[in-house]
Amino acid sequence: MSPRLDESRTDQASTSTPPPEHEAFDILAGLPEIPPFDEVAPQDARALSKTLFERLESLEEGTHEYSYVRNTLVELNLALVKFAASRFRSRSEPMEDIIQVGTIGLIKAIDRFELSRGVEFPTFAMPTIVGEIKRFFRDTSWSVRVPRRLQELRLDLAKAGDELAQQFDRAPTVGELAERLGISNDEVVEGMAASNAYTASSLDAQPEEDDSEGALADRIGYEDHGLEGIEYVESLKPLIAELPSRDRKILSLRFVANMTQSEIGDELGISQMHVSRLLSRTLVRLRKGLTLEE
Repeated sequence: MSPRLDESRTDQASTSTPPPEHEAFDILAGLPEIPPFDEVAPQDARALSKTLFERLESLEEGTHEYSYVRNTLVELNLALVKFAASRFRSRSEPMEDIIQVGTIGLIKAIDRFELSRGVEFPTFAMPTIVGEIKRFFRDTSWSVRVPRRLQELRLDLAKAGDELAQQFDRAPTVGELAERLGISNDEVVEGMAASNAYTASSLDAQPEEDDSEGALADRIGYEDHGLEGIEYVESLKPLIAELPSRDRKILSLRFVANMTQSEIGDELGISQMHVSRLLSRTLVRLRKGLTLEE
């Protein structure tokens, strides 16, 4: 499902209707004429944004006029969102969703921006926009979906683990992590297990240079169809032992030495037809013996 702009966060930014033309004229009175947003050059957008931020500071938050100027700032700076979203073009998520999430970051940046800081708005807004997009991927890109609590616990464990590793000059124990985070040992173990769901490794992935094992696929067990043959061989051993010596000889020459019936006949001094009859009789006897055992 595509992410939705949270109404509490946008605060009418995407739903408020523009004021009538005469009200819009009053709100933007004294400002340069704004061309269609997709035609505004970056340098012009920065200049217009600065003027709009000055006007926004003079308006009361929550008023129709405030929302209108704020919405104009959002539309005017959507190019920042598209630029940030282009960095994630290779991801599997639809670009439309990435832009929508980045727009949430843009709105947050507009709400937090202060002209008195002396920083250009694009410089201030870009980390917030990119951070919102990365948070979106963090929450949606797990190989196996896990609860948000465990996702956040994974981050806390990673941070605490790094700090304790520097402090002790070794990997921290479960008890030390639990003490640092104020949680139980079981919760630490649960968080570590959830971390395994974050990324999935390819079965064809090659091992590290110092790893003597082969690819992961080479180390995974598989169904050995030869096991069934071993069971039959073990069951046949006592039955074969009861056969006359000539019948055992024929079986060995046929299925071990892989000789033809004609070659067996020459070996034993009998005809190929005789070999065929003896072999058939022996196989029927063994088959009946296996059936009786089952």
